[in-house]
Amino acid sequence: MIEVEGLGKRFVLHNQGGAVIEVMAGAHLRVEPGECVALTGASGAGKSTLIRMIYGNYRASAGRIIVGGLDVARAAPREIIALRRERLGYVSQFLRVVPRVPTIEVVAEPLLVLGVAREAAQARAEALLRRLNVPERLWSLSPTTFSGGEQQRVNIARGFAHDYPALMLDEPTASLDSGNREAVLGLIEAAKVRGAAILGIFHDEGARVRVCDREVDVSGFAA
Repeated sequence: MIEVEGLGKRFVLHNQGGAVIEVMAGAHLRVEPGECVALTGASGAGKSTLIRMIYGNYRASAGRIIVGGLDVARAAPREIIALRRERLGYVSQFLRVVPRVPTIEVVAEPLLVLGVAREAAQARAEALLRRLNVPERLWSLSPTTFSGGEQQRVNIARGFAHDYPALMLDEPTASLDSGNREAVLGLIEAAKVRGAAILGIFHDEGARVRVCDREVDVSGFAA
């Protein structure tokens, strides 16, 4: 479950004389297990900022962010790392991996760090890569050399390798053809069935209507 209460964010521009920009105030939402909630609002309204605060990439200026019983807004870095490893997954728009690591290892890595046996972790990775139509000839290569669409599918496979209780999705179907889009929506639906609390940004209206239970317009949280 994900719960946000009274969340605020300000940025201090140290290279511009310490100017302060208030970008969000009083944000609140709740995502229950088995529910998918879409963040909506115009570009620049704060959708990505909110997701990054929940994931711990941005430090909140005010309020609470409760994920799996941990207040991310006040948590120590080691606590956030543990949360990400075990309970909170994040599929961003961009793949960020260590160069020269084979694709199969990139996808299996979230399971390996949890102590899952290598054989089982790689079997799960292979199943996801097949489902997302990543050719087997590419599995031994680094995904840093792949096309944008292939990298996105590797990123999605990695994000769904472990059954995270809470999951953040940033445009998971962007730039995908109909077949791969269908595969991703199927993964989201399966995650909901097993009880994952999912919060995402879906500019794909059809995807949003299909997998999301409701929408939260972040424009109402503008400072």
